[in-house]
Amino acid sequence: MCCDLKRRFLLLYATQKGQAKAIAEEIWQQAGAHGLEADMHCISEMDKYNLETEKDPVVIVISTTGTGDPPDTARKFVRKIRDTTLPPDHFSHLQYGLLGLGDSEYTFFCNGGKTVDRRLQELGAQHFYDTGLADDCVGLELVVDPWIDGLWLALKEAFLLQKEKESMSSDVNAVSSALSAAPHIVHELSSEVQNLKLEDGVKSSGVLTQKLVDLNLVASTGDTEPSLVHSVPPVSQSALNIPALPPEYIEVQFQDVHGENPHLSSLISGGTAFEVPVTKAIQLTREDAIKTALLLELDIADTVFDYQPGDAFCVICPNNVNEVEELLHILGLSEKGDCLVCVKVKQGTKKKGATCPQHIPERGTLKFILTWCLEIRAVPKKAFLRALVECTSDAREKRRLQELCSRQGASDYTRFIREPNVCLLDLLHAFPSCKPSLNLLIEHLPKLQARSYSVSSSNLHQPGKLWFVFNIVEFPACPTRAVSRKGVCTGWLAELVAPLLHPSTNTLDARGGSPSTEKIFIFARPNNTFHLPADPSVPLMMVGPGTGISPFIGFLQHRQKLRKEHTDWEFGETWLFFGCRHQDRDYLFKQLRCFLENGTLTHLKVCFSRDSSTAEVAPPKYVQDVIRFYAKEVARILLKEGGYFYVCGDKKHMADGVSDAVVDIISMEMQVDRLEAMKILAMLREAKRYLQDVWS
Repeated sequence: MCCDLKRRFLLLYATQKGQAKAIAEEIWQQAGAHGLEADMHCISEMDKYNLETEKDPVVIVISTTGTGDPPDTARKFVRKIRDTTLPPDHFSHLQYGLLGLGDSEYTFFCNGGKTVDRRLQELGAQHFYDTGLADDCVGLELVVDPWIDGLWLALKEAFLLQKEKESMSSDVNAVSSALSAAPHIVHELSSEVQNLKLEDGVKSSGVLTQKLVDLNLVASTGDTEPSLVHSVPPVSQSALNIPALPPEYIEVQFQDVHGENPHLSSLISGGTAFEVPVTKAIQLTREDAIKTALLLELDIADTVFDYQPGDAFCVICPNNVNEVEELLHILGLSEKGDCLVCVKVKQGTKKKGATCPQHIPERGTLKFILTWCLEIRAVPKKAFLRALVECTSDAREKRRLQELCSRQGASDYTRFIREPNVCLLDLLHAFPSCKPSLNLLIEHLPKLQARSYSVSSSNLHQPGKLWFVFNIVEFPACPTRAVSRKGVCTGWLAELVAPLLHPSTNTLDARGGSPSTEKIFIFARPNNTFHLPADPSVPLMMVGPGTGISPFIGFLQHRQKLRKEHTDWEFGETWLFFGCRHQDRDYLFKQLRCFLENGTLTHLKVCFSRDSSTAEVAPPKYVQDVIRFYAKEVARILLKEGGYFYVCGDKKHMADGVSDAVVDIISMEMQVDRLEAMKILAMLREAKRYLQDVWS
């Protein structure tokens, strides 16, 4: 820098689950080492900054939520900049760089960031640094780390350009010329940077270069395969670029008194939570099915909870009680489990704008916080690993944790932590000398998120009742995880309703056992688009293999009731494509034929991927294959009759295949090339006539 004064830039973040904020905090922390000062704010704090008058460079880190929406914290900001009365030069004075976070598993990848980026450009703002798009599907760090590394030179160039405009002094021109001769930072980072390679030992500003003198600490060279606890060359012999140590900012005090824990309804930040009884539980799959699917019925009659078929809702769930007890034991806090915990900001912390996490109650027992507030199953971020290094006494374990959070160990982090979904407990078992403090867990573990499920019923068909269907998620044991586990919410729900279940039950009318007294907390998460057409005469096609059929049961119940109540109405053609592995093991709703018989469903097409066939021509195995078989009908309904096409279920293994099939059908039936067919499908999505409710 040409002067001792730190140059300021505005740093804004828009986060849904905390990742964008954590990345912004990393930028803020590194800024000082570059002689810069980041003025950091949540983008929702519009009283603390003003882009209309902002003269310094602006850096924005923004995530994406839902099906491509900006995060909740950015909604007000987005509404403001979308004002159609704003002139095209409204932000012509603004210089900015934007880092978008997203997941390419979903159709509208990084759309939150793209939306803001596009609108700022439309209003005259200029990039001082090209946009980065980081993909959580392959690892955010593949784009985030080099984007941050390149940010500092781009900022300094922006400041020099700014100063050059202010005064055209020859000194500044000389410095500018010198800088412009330097190798330029590679821009336009995007999710395609999956094969990014970083040279060992390269020093990047803002990170600490860690050189361990005693490389003999690494296990013997006879171990040629790396693992969670063991590395091999070149990682094991490299000088490491590791993140700066995040400053501690939480202080925890135990109070040896017993008190009441907060009400579970206080765990959600907006909306209303309802405590409702589980009145029915049915196992929809046979005992020998690969996955176990359950249907639960909730009694919502005594609440004001309302929903439409196609909506989703959230279940507030706890961590597994045994895992909480195990964590308390490892931390040496078993005797403190029922003590009240007081959490406050550590006096003198170096963390800018440090506040207590909103998901941690002011007063609650340690068990309550670990059970209901913190996602102890979360995959640890690299900043957490960096903090755990300082809590580890064994030199070999310390070195391996350093490697896993380093630039050089990026592929090991992906292979041994990210991909197998390693959690804190797994790490503490693998690195037994690591003894983190409770405040570290509160600082680094994210909020325990409520789990979302599609409604599988119609309030019109059965008032006061809500059905939903789910598979019990299984995580088998593997080299990085010594024990098998069930999903946090699905495992808890299965255990909760075990008294209601009857193994041989496979009908919707049967009741297993006596009515349950167990209750769960739920809150609404309305879906603004995944609904039946407002006009019942419009034809529709539904694709829902496995538990993806869930919302369509609600659709069909709703249509059946409307047909009974409005015999004079015209109802459009209705298709359902369903698939599963085995007809006799996991055909979830064999009662679908009832909808076919009473005319609610016009066409039911099913396929079974694992059943053998003696037919001369083998039947199609997957729903996308069945859809191709009915290409002319698909084209007629979508392209000629203005129909709707719904897809629900797994994205990677099904929804992408279905959209490929539809593109091929459009291409074939309209006699256009594939690119043109993709554009037509994009238009159908935009018109909300090709709708998806998918998960990864």
